[in-house]
Parts: sequence; C-alpha cells; structure tokens
Amino acid sequence: MLTGDAAERAYDCDAYTVHRQHPNYVVFPETTEEVAATVRICNEHEIPFTPRGAGTGLSGGALPAAGGVVIATTRMRKILKIDAENRLLLAQTGCPNLAISRAVEHLGLHFAPDPSSQTVCTLGGNIAENSGGPHTLKYGVTADHVTGVTMVMPDGLIGEFGGKVAGGPGLDLVGFIVGGEGTLGIVTEAWVRLTPIPTVIRTVLAAFDSIRDATQSVSDIIAAGIVPAALEMMDHVILEAVEKAFGLGLPTDAMALLLIECDGEEAPVEIAQVTEILRANNAKEIRSAENETDRANLWIARKKGIGAIGRLSPSMVTHDGVIPRSKLPEMLEFVAQAADEAGLRVANIFHAGDGNLHPIFLFDDRDPDQVDRVVDAGHKVMKKCLSLGGSVTGEHGIGVEKIDLLGEMFDEASLHLQSQLKAIFNPEGNCNPGKVLPSEKTCVEVRVRRRAAH
Repeated sequence: MLTGDAAERAYDCDAYTVHRQHPNYVVFPETTEEVAATVRICNEHEIPFTPRGAGTGLSGGALPAAGGVVIATTRMRKILKIDAENRLLLAQTGCPNLAISRAVEHLGLHFAPDPSSQTVCTLGGNIAENSGGPHTLKYGVTADHVTGVTMVMPDGLIGEFGGKVAGGPGLDLVGFIVGGEGTLGIVTEAWVRLTPIPTVIRTVLAAFDSIRDATQSVSDIIAAGIVPAALEMMDHVILEAVEKAFGLGLPTDAMALLLIECDGEEAPVEIAQVTEILRANNAKEIRSAENETDRANLWIARKKGIGAIGRLSPSMVTHDGVIPRSKLPEMLEFVAQAADEAGLRVANIFHAGDGNLHPIFLFDDRDPDQVDRVVDAGHKVMKKCLSLGGSVTGEHGIGVEKIDLLGEMFDEASLHLQSQLKAIFNPEGNCNPGKVLPSEKTCVEVRVRRRAAH
C-alpha cells in the first residue's frame, strides 16, 4: 500500500489529465482474493474504491473521483492457462495487452484487439472500456474476444460470468460487463479468444495533398467491398510530430496520410485494388512494405503518432467520437474550425475505416484558460458527432470527461434504465463512483474541472 504526497500525485488521474483527484491510498493486490479482501475492508469503513490498470485511459475512467482507495492491478500480470487447441487463454487482468500476443506467438496465434498503447495498457482496462485499435475494423473490439470473466463484486463477493464457451444460455452478462468502465465490479481474470496470425499481409502508406482526397479514398475502398484489416488516417500535424521524433523520411508537405493493411489469402488482390483507388484519388506518394521491417516502419507513424505530439506541445487531450464515414470531410472541417475559434492547434489520427475520430487538441495544462478552451472545444466536437448521427465515444469510454454529454445521446428514460441496471451490481455506488452515468452524486464530485495546475 502507498500513501503520501508522491502516491497521491502519481495516481490522481489517468492519461486524461484535465481532471484530477487525489486518492487516500493505493493498493497493489496480486490475486482475486486479495482484491476481494480489499473491497470488503473498503465497504466495512464506507470508503469508495476505484480500479486502475496502467492508467492509459483517455476519459478519466481511473480517476479516484471521490478519493478513497485506488486498487491497482498492475501486479496481477500472470497468464494462467493457454488452451491452444480451442484458441483460448486465461489471464489476470493486469497483464499488458501485447504480453498476451507474445505468450502465444510461437503457436501462430495472437490477441487481435490492439490499442495504440498495447505495450503497456492492461487487459482489465481494455475490458472496462471495450477498447478497439487499428485492426478492429476487420477483427472487432474487445467484447468480440472475451468469453468469460472473474469479477469481484462491489460487495466483495467473487462472481464468475461466462466461461470458455461463448453464447451460453441466460442473459449475456459478459457483454454487459465489458464496457462497464469498472462501475459494475473489478474484473480480475478473463478468458480471451486467440486469433491465428495472418500468413499473408500487405501494407501501404499513401500521402495526399488534400484531406478530402484522403477521406474520399476511405469511402471508395469500403464501397468497393474491401474490408482491410486496418484503415488509418493521420493529418499533417501528426506527420510533423512523427518526423521530428523518428525521421522516417515521410513527405512533410503532405496534408494527410492513409495507412492501409490487408491480410489473408486475398490480401495481394485487395491491396492492388486499394492502390488503384488511392491513385484515382490523387495520392501523391504510395509506399509499400516489402518485408516485415518495412511494415513495422510504416506502422511507426500510427502507433507512435500520439506520443510524438510531445514534440509539439506540453499537454494534449485526445477526444473520441464516431460518425458515418461519409461525413468525414464535413467533420474534419468542423474540428479545424472549432480549434481555430478556440485559438488552439489540433491534430487528427484515427480509425478512418469505421469513422472513429480522435481529434487531439494541443495546449498547456498549466494555463487554466487554455484548459477551459480545450474542454469547450471538445464538447463542441462531440455534439457535432451526435448531430451527424454518431456517438460521443467509440473506444475511450465516458469516464468523467463526457458525463455531461450522455444526456444528449440518451433520453431520460434510457438513462434511468441504465442506472437501474448498474444499481443491481453496484447499489451503494462505491465502486468507481462518479463515472459514466450523470447523477446528483456525479454533479458534486466531478463537474467542477480539476485542472492539472495547482
């Protein structure tokens, strides 16, 4: 257990740094039973508790909104069972995402959901937020790859939901828990599906002088009946940051980059079709990966793009919204306008294939005025997503960041129903309080912006 000023400051937020709240204690259990014992002690003393993985979340999901105890799962890193014959694996939820794939790579298998933070983000965090990643266009999000979980309930009891066989009788409680943002309990172990590693992979990176040409290419690829394994887009600001950080020799005068990957036996034919579409939409340069080293270098721009923003700005907020693909040009123009009106710089790096946007506003969180402008600009962007028929989140969750926006996506009756379902698991509200669903308690705890500057 950690206490004191250093622990309070290290665990007072996740990667969404606009809101902060100090915990009173941080504990590091190593087993499900230790998590359960901790939860029972918290209940005995009426102390709120918040589960936390690696802290890479981007909506304040691991923020200890009411103080209390942070239950960090980072010492629960064991892979417990590998069932290669049935392509399943059982792991503790503090296990990093990429560690799962590395554990079964020799079997020709991997864990398909691949958030950009996959080297450090934990399985538990992926389950809480129903995380996606570049390859979920073809392979699906975390919910599609979890068959069963062990969860410590908010009262300290240990529950088993699902198992090695998906689609069993009864209510789909696993589907309810995945994406519950840690408000229904603390998932400590999970059975996950393993996917064969593709033997044929083709990857291209295309540069464009126009964002509209790049977005039109996205629409044309999908309209042609091609479902790439990944279809990612980056703008010129990301390109600038990546070049400063890694010197990849990318065309720095381009306004947009598309990274497209096809896999499987049809990949060579599909990538040839993709290349024709890119040329028809005025791609100024197309690079193809000739080997695995080339492929890894092309992916650096996407996987390391957000981290490279540190070259351009001391702080950033990465937003997360979803729109129909056909609305990409209109939406990106709106994002640029919102940033301009707020006097901020914005970068865009996102899953273009499924319309999952990630506008990144650059600012200095030591300046309260800039913090306010960033929050306001983000709310405008999310409301625009809703007006275009989209969603306020695709994979980052609601957390505390978007709690005020949920009422604009759902009507009062729908929110009330969700609150009732949550209360069945978490009647006292002590498990990850102040998250996801707006309530009177939430207003008190998290609506006041807790700026990083003290």
